[in-house]
Amino acid sequence: MSLDSETLAQFIAVLRRFVDERLIPAEAEVAETDEIPASLVAEMRELGLFGLTAPQEYGGLGLTMEEEVLAIFELGRAAPAFRSMFATNVGIGMQGIAIDGTPEQKAKYLPKLASGELIGSFALTEPDVGSDAAAVRTTARREGDVYVINGTKRFITNAPHAGLFTVMARTDPAQKGAAGVSAFAVERDAPGLSTGKPEKKMGQQGAHVCDVIFDDCRVPASALIGGVEGQGFKTAMKVLDKGRLHIAAACVGLAERIIVDMLDYAVGRKQFGKPLADFQLLQALFADSKADAYAARSMVLDAARRRDAGQDVSVEASCAKLFASEAVGRIADRNVQVHGGNGYIREYRAEQLFRDARLFRIYEGTTQIQQIIIAKALATEARARAGL
Repeated sequence: MSLDSETLAQFIAVLRRFVDERLIPAEAEVAETDEIPASLVAEMRELGLFGLTAPQEYGGLGLTMEEEVLAIFELGRAAPAFRSMFATNVGIGMQGIAIDGTPEQKAKYLPKLASGELIGSFALTEPDVGSDAAAVRTTARREGDVYVINGTKRFITNAPHAGLFTVMARTDPAQKGAAGVSAFAVERDAPGLSTGKPEKKMGQQGAHVCDVIFDDCRVPASALIGGVEGQGFKTAMKVLDKGRLHIAAACVGLAERIIVDMLDYAVGRKQFGKPLADFQLLQALFADSKADAYAARSMVLDAARRRDAGQDVSVEASCAKLFASEAVGRIADRNVQVHGGNGYIREYRAEQLFRDARLFRIYEGTTQIQQIIIAKALATEARARAGL
């Protein structure tokens, strides 16, 4: 169910003010302390950010994919750690249940996820399983009315704060690859579940990740998402298609913010008696950055509209994620260059945003994984045309 145009415009305007007046001014503090102030998290809850995409019947805003990316274009202008706080609830931490969960699972978890009372987290990546998601080694063994989960998940976003984990585990050891993987909704207090210490990262301070360890972790059989074994990989792929568009939108938001920072600096800073903005070599950097951001925005919007129309957008989502994440990396690099020596100094934020942007090319599927997805789909289409 989409919002009417006036309501959507008002909501986007509220988000823009929140970013400009509350989030961007707090960036330096968050970068230094590695913590988002509790007052800001409370404001995020009040604005409904944890439930942007949760169905309205469960207390969420029920945004369409297009509405979601428009919201993330705005929220993405702030340092990525802020978006990360609520994004697992909006996307990968909740969507498995929202898309494939049983009615009982939806009723139990979605209202709390939508309100932000419960933080959701998506536990797929493992120490030896990252890009090859079908090679999950964590196991879930059925014993009567419970499953016993064993394994370790790595780099799990929001795991230190999560009250609920969507866990991918192999329920059929005889089935290699995707077919033997199932998805579970595992609560934090499940016996045998523990978390490691938060990782120290290159960037995105304030967004926390850590290991999640399952040591004979016992969960009720009702924790199996959808109530069917062997559907976990399909659930994960549905979640990731949506998540990749969300991440691509975040890249666009950050890219557009960096361009503003770049130009504001360039028109105010003088060298050789004139503003940096008047030098043609730097003007080329501005123009290339604008073209990159505009192309990325257009791709994300097109793919979002296609998804809302019911089309399979696996390739388009990969294209958007690949291009937008690479584009924001280029733009963040140009921003450091335009700032010169000041771009290497923390006070000016260019170096922090450069480090923050780097992660976009890795999580939710690396650039190389997106290339593989796109290339395989193209080859499949070519073989079909040739009758092979």
